[in-house]
Amino acid sequence: MRRARRNAGDPTLEFGRVPYDDYVHASTLHGLQRTLSDDAGEMSFLVISQVMELYFGLIHFEFTQLQQRLRADDVWGALAPARRAALHLEGLTAGWRTLSWMTPADFNRFRNLLGEGSGFQSAMYRHLEFRLGLKSAPLIRPFRRQPEVHAALTATLEEPSVWDDVLALLARHGHDLPAEVLDRDRTTEHEPHPAVEATWVRVYRDAGPANLLRQLGELLTEIAEKFGDWRYHHLRAVARTMGAKVGTGGSTGLSWLRRSMDRPVFPELFSARTLMD
Repeated sequence: MRRARRNAGDPTLEFGRVPYDDYVHASTLHGLQRTLSDDAGEMSFLVISQVMELYFGLIHFEFTQLQQRLRADDVWGALAPARRAALHLEGLTAGWRTLSWMTPADFNRFRNLLGEGSGFQSAMYRHLEFRLGLKSAPLIRPFRRQPEVHAALTATLEEPSVWDDVLALLARHGHDLPAEVLDRDRTTEHEPHPAVEATWVRVYRDAGPANLLRQLGELLTEIAEKFGDWRYHHLRAVARTMGAKVGTGGSTGLSWLRRSMDRPVFPELFSARTLMD
């Protein structure tokens, strides 16, 4: 207040170092765009890729917060990071819209300069998939020559996923879930189980405002849907810019993405709805 009075309502213009830059590191961020060609469109591709990386990290952060609350039996506290994660996924998906101008000719002007570089090699995206329960041990192999990155991915692979922690929470709240669900190998994907499906049917029978487990289920459903939106828009962007060409990272491109979309997130939250009254 004293500063505002001293400045007569105008912003402060004299600093030793600009506080905003000290906090946001904007000058560092804006120095990270190093294109490989003179094509103007490459800047869009690079910046959106970097923005998506930041969103991957932010959503991964929210998932770790969510899991901490779940492990502490704080269902109410888990709702806030789950809600934030769902909103961040909307922002992540919006990035594809800003690349919708890109035709095959636009992309091909700099695509070869990427070499074998591919979004498939994003370590933070892999963390995100593992947190969502889409586990696959071979997918950390590209990072074996980056010991710190590889170790972090191995830890996330071996830890319970969000879904594992949700199921453990349901069991602690009196729902009967079998050992093959609760004590399974965490490095593999969860296989849909009828006992989990039946548990969500029971949870949803109480539609009252005090049923926090139902609220949690709805937010997890939203996360699964919005993650599916991101995967779908990724597929569309690839189809638009390169059709069925082989991906720069060596995958089959479009068909690989289609197979990835067939791996469900939180599957029993959706299958249980067939059995709900």
